[in-house]
Order: sequence, then C-alpha cells, then structure tokens
Amino acid sequence: MGTFFTAYIILTVVYKFYLNSFKADEVDGITNFVGQNVEQLLQVFNYNVSIQKNGSNSWLDVLFNKQYIVRIIEGCNAVSVIILFISFVLAFSGKLKVTLLYILSGIIFIYLLNIIRIALLTILLFHFPEKNHLLHGVLFPLIIYGTVFILWIIWVNKFSKYAK
Repeated sequence: MGTFFTAYIILTVVYKFYLNSFKADEVDGITNFVGQNVEQLLQVFNYNVSIQKNGSNSWLDVLFNKQYIVRIIEGCNAVSVIILFISFVLAFSGKLKVTLLYILSGIIFIYLLNIIRIALLTILLFHFPEKNHLLHGVLFPLIIYGTVFILWIIWVNKFSKYAK
C-alpha cells in the first residue's frame, strides 16, 4: 500500500506542477492534444467536427455539425486515470523491464480508449442529448474504469511478483 500511495502522491504532485504552469484561462498541452486527436478521429469518419478553445475559459468546445455538443476539460484527458493505473502497477511491480513495458502499453491503451470514448460520447450526445447523465455520468466512466480494472487484474495475475 505504501508504494501505491507514494507513487500516486508523487505523480499527482508532478501533474499539479505541470497544470500550474498554465494560466487560468489556458488549456493545458495534454488536453489540447486530446482535443486534436478526437477531432482527427472524427474527421477520419467524415464527421463535421471542430474543436476549439473556449474564448475565456480553460476548456475546448466541441462543435459537431456546427452545434455545440460538449466541452473537453482537463479532467477529460485521462491523466488521473493513468496516474491510478501506474500507481497500482508499481505497487504490485514485477521485473523492471516487464513493469515498464506494461505501464507504457497501458498508458497508450488508456489514452487511445479515452480518445475513442470522447469521440463516441460526442456522436451519441448529438443524437441523444437527453441521455447525457447515462452516457457521460454512468456508461463511459464504467467503460474506462472497468477497462483499467481489467488491466490491473491481468497485471496481478500474469506479470506481477504475486502472479502464480
């Protein structure tokens, strides 16, 4: 437990320092990159999407078919989920090379899943705006946290020092 909390606190503090390097009305670089990737993914499928910085706030507005649908805030960039993932894997670490490879591949997987999550959420909220709570508040968090939980189970059972 000590390793988990130590890693979690260190990574969270480093991330907070990163976030504090931006002005209050600026969008941080990671969130901007997430927005660009969501826009690129939706455009690959010929959706009319534009993601732009909100004029006076620190988030990105997502326009789908020229209609405002959602905003991408710092909390949507999956960094907090990735910090949890890394902390858990480190708490049950195995061999150094395997641990680092699993963390790297997990980060990439979680990031890509998050891009897909935001893109699908945008499309679904355009067609079913009345389902906002179900989609944004229940289904999509369940998908991303459920996937991270499955990655943890795989780690502990197959690769960690506790695997049999």
